[in-house]
Amino acid sequence: MNDFSAFSSRATIADVAARAGVSTATVSRVMNGTGPVSEQTADRVWAAIADLNYAPHSGAREMAAVSRPKTLGLILPTAGGYFFSEMLQGIESAVGGHDLLIHVTNAPAGEREAFFLPLNEHNTAGLLVFANSLSVEAIRALHERSLPMVLLHCTPPPDLALPSVVFENMAGARRVVEHLIDVHGCRRIAFLAGPEEVEDAGLRFDGYRQALTGRRLVYDEAFVGQGGYDDRLAETAVSRWLAEGKQFDAIFAADDASAVGALTALRKAGRRVPEDVALVGFDDAPLSRHLSPPLTTVRAPIAAAGAAAAEQLLQLIETGQRCGQMTLATELVIRRSCGCED
Repeated sequence: MNDFSAFSSRATIADVAARAGVSTATVSRVMNGTGPVSEQTADRVWAAIADLNYAPHSGAREMAAVSRPKTLGLILPTAGGYFFSEMLQGIESAVGGHDLLIHVTNAPAGEREAFFLPLNEHNTAGLLVFANSLSVEAIRALHERSLPMVLLHCTPPPDLALPSVVFENMAGARRVVEHLIDVHGCRRIAFLAGPEEVEDAGLRFDGYRQALTGRRLVYDEAFVGQGGYDDRLAETAVSRWLAEGKQFDAIFAADDASAVGALTALRKAGRRVPEDVALVGFDDAPLSRHLSPPLTTVRAPIAAAGAAAAEQLLQLIETGQRCGQMTLATELVIRRSCGCED
């Protein structure tokens, strides 16, 4: 089991006050925003908090008061949609039987997010941190406070020894684009990219470009649009391409939600899938097999990733041993939207 004795020597609010040259009441007002404090004073307090890696102890007192079981924290950028519900099912399957609660929260925005996060080493046994939920600075601050963490769908900064679970994004993307080229003879393949700040999206973009160059096709940025993992953004992008008269024979959407948006835009323009334009996605969302036509996509093991991350976190909490990065394989799922028969 982890040695939690180190927590007893951690900084207190009195230490922060002494370092900043203010009263403990002033520190409390700064952190909670409950009273007027000059900007200069507030900056000194936040600098002291950062220097001392201070975290409020109120959560620990609350936990002790109700004698609740240990908690695992799951930090998400947003909570909703099939992806997160399926991932949570995987986490719950791994945690079941360990007398642990799962506390799901959205991370507060801003440069001081680590200090306002309701989950910390005083009330949480460990954290599962989803991609783009916390800044690198916040992750580093929590890591320096010896809080066990596992990252989901992103790799840690090079200087932090944190375990992580990711998908085989680049290879999966390359595989589905090569299928369009090799099996269906597609030569002008447009791409609906995911959010620029998301690591998975960048790797899927790289896989798309690798497939084109590997088959000696020209990569043209004019055929790259922003799908944003969002059906409405994707529909707008494809509608714009069609209005501009761009000629393409296939679309690779970086996720299935974007593929749905593309399908909507193509239908509104009178284009048939797959007869006029082949369409493929990524993730294998539950709705994908029920679309008309059913969507060819890359199956990502969403629930398995959640379970693997939770298992890594439990091992880290219980033994202190880190597993490093785990990459889960993806699988090409062939349906009619690419031109194949089911």
